[in-house]
Amino acid sequence: MAFDKKPMRKKAVRPVNKSVSTKSPEVPSQPNEPTRLNKYIAQSGVCSRREADELIKDGKIKVNGKVITEMGYQVQAGDQVHHGNILLSREKSVYVLLNKPKDFITTTDDPQERKTVMQLVAKACTERIYPVGRLDRNTSGVLLLTNDGELSKKLTHPSHEITKVYQVELNKPIEKEHFEKIKEGIALEDGMAKVDEIAILDANGIALGVEIHSGRNRIVRRIFEHFGYEVSRLDRVLFAGLTKKDLPRGNWRFLTEKEVRKLKSLR
Repeated sequence: MAFDKKPMRKKAVRPVNKSVSTKSPEVPSQPNEPTRLNKYIAQSGVCSRREADELIKDGKIKVNGKVITEMGYQVQAGDQVHHGNILLSREKSVYVLLNKPKDFITTTDDPQERKTVMQLVAKACTERIYPVGRLDRNTSGVLLLTNDGELSKKLTHPSHEITKVYQVELNKPIEKEHFEKIKEGIALEDGMAKVDEIAILDANGIALGVEIHSGRNRIVRRIFEHFGYEVSRLDRVLFAGLTKKDLPRGNWRFLTEKEVRKLKSLR
């Protein structure tokens, strides 16, 4: 694990809706060849392919007005596929990497009308994309958004143990005893919490790097709060091999085809 050894400094938030790269990898949106029904549903952005199998089995999918429960059913060009009253459309798969600033909610909509990450990527594409996992309102850094339901499920399911790396800034220097206990693993109210690696990044012991694969809610903040520290700054610098290198805060870019292939090959 390679952490940025430089002390973290606050950066000005860049204007929203800016893109570093506006070219999306070419993926055909409506191929003419037949497509398995579960794959068609997943590519419409509804859910993963495994979840699509359940929808089919439960009789919740219609093709041209007829309920289909056959798992291997092939959707032909021109077929109309419905989930309930919703007509599904096999969209082009889109993968957007955002360097999230603080004070943005990681959700597609907010009843309280607070700022959401969707405002930052509003001009990225016409397809309906959504965040993969969550970052707290006060956490910045790498966030992936996509309409690929199958990949999203894969990257957020605990069994895949996707690696995340955070840079943490505390309100006071960490004590050696607490540092060692965090390395060993600590018991929180919802079970044991263990980091994969932890390192001190500055001479004062205030800036730290943490590598972890757990996706539990606020897990990094809760680890340090357990010992009475306040996390004054939390920045995710790596998620599933993706980094925010050359991507200013508040800006986004499309993943390259190579990055997409690498994500899909993760076990």
